[in-house]
Amino acid sequence: MRLGEFMGAQLPSYAILSHTWEEDEVTFQEFSDPQNATKKKGFAKIEKTCDQARQTGIGYVWVDTCCIDKTSSAELTEAINSMFQWYAYSTVCYAYLSDLGDEDSVVDSWGGAMIKFAQSCWFTRGWTLQELIAPKIVEFYDSD
Repeated sequence: MRLGEFMGAQLPSYAILSHTWEEDEVTFQEFSDPQNATKKKGFAKIEKTCDQARQTGIGYVWVDTCCIDKTSSAELTEAINSMFQWYAYSTVCYAYLSDLGDEDSVVDSWGGAMIKFAQSCWFTRGWTLQELIAPKIVEFYDSD
């Protein structure tokens, strides 16, 4: 895994991750130091995102926590203003529901499954509306 920067017509096919931020996310600065980045709890979802993209023939992923330099106020402002386009231009969006796991897939009914799904903390974040409507395709994944 490595960071790359693409502009305009050079934009390759990419998957984008929609997720809720949690403790121990991998930042832009930390991502350039793989030895430390891999020790962070948030690295697992980046790795799973890359694995899923690779399995479907997509060579690039975009993850906000490590693709935006939040120490630069100019870059952070531009990122906030461009977020909808980044999701819209993606080949697929992987929505990671960190608070759902295998144990949540064992429910008594379809209605019970839908209730668990709808109660995920992912649906309580304001940002996720644009992350849900902008991409052409959204695939939902649980923590497993």
